[in-house]
Amino acid sequence: MAVFVYAENINGVYKKAAFEAVAYAKAVADKAGDTVTAISVNPTDSSDLLYKYGASNVINIKDEGLKNFSAKAFAQAVNEVADGNIIVFPHTTDASSVAPMLAIMKNYSLITNALEAPESLSPFQVKRRAFSGKGFMHAKAEGNGVIVTVSQNAFGVKENAVSGSEEVKNLSVANDDTKVISHEQSSGKLDLKEAEVVVSAGRGMKGPENWGMVEDLANVLGAATACSKPVSDIGWRPHTEHVGQTGKAISPNLYIAIGISGAIQHLAGVNSSKTIVVINNDAEAPFFKSADYGVVGDAFQIIPALTEKIKAIKG
Repeated sequence: MAVFVYAENINGVYKKAAFEAVAYAKAVADKAGDTVTAISVNPTDSSDLLYKYGASNVINIKDEGLKNFSAKAFAQAVNEVADGNIIVFPHTTDASSVAPMLAIMKNYSLITNALEAPESLSPFQVKRRAFSGKGFMHAKAEGNGVIVTVSQNAFGVKENAVSGSEEVKNLSVANDDTKVISHEQSSGKLDLKEAEVVVSAGRGMKGPENWGMVEDLANVLGAATACSKPVSDIGWRPHTEHVGQTGKAISPNLYIAIGISGAIQHLAGVNSSKTIVVINNDAEAPFFKSADYGVVGDAFQIIPALTEKIKAIKG
């Protein structure tokens, strides 16, 4: 029962989600009495980083035609080298678009947003998020094989170092269906999808000129910043920070919501957070019903005071 895992990288650099997926694959392989083979496309990072989390074998695909991402082309490349009947992917934007295409190519079952190591391998059964994160289900895959995507920050990045070997596969996959017009990449900011702490704010901040206090709190916590949909729609914050049903779905260990009412569309993108703290001056705000901790009060007084208190604790 060979176990493969797709180790995603951005511009050759492995993401935290890749290490979490490798750690998950190692847990599956241990249960199956097998080893893990990691696959990556045009990496520049050392394979030692993948051995650290349990990959005994690493296949590095080298293909100049895959410099620009295409779900179809990447699925074809992975399909050429992955011959296991269990293939693990991180549930990132790119990887979760490759996984279903690969499932079709291999005629495998597909289970997305897995939260834990599988309960059984034959059949493959695992707990996953369902109904936009509002519930859970135990999904069962029957057939030739299964592809599973691992929800970010769910299983955790667990070190399980092994000695490993590396193999380079030179491919030439056609990528004619993708034409890149421009490429813009943010720098110097934490990836919202991978952040363990997120500080988010809504229209309760009254204007973009007040966002400095949100960023100050995020900086002292080592957190990423986010916002509600109305805030990005009116241009107070970039759309890349929008979390919710029509934005990014995140699952940090701590989500702090400031001045956000908590509409169901917003909750759909954040209710997988392990701990939710809500700060709002409206005691009747719906978000308090989903919060682990709630503070009723003026954010313009609470946030600066909270920031200074954390600074003092950190010394």
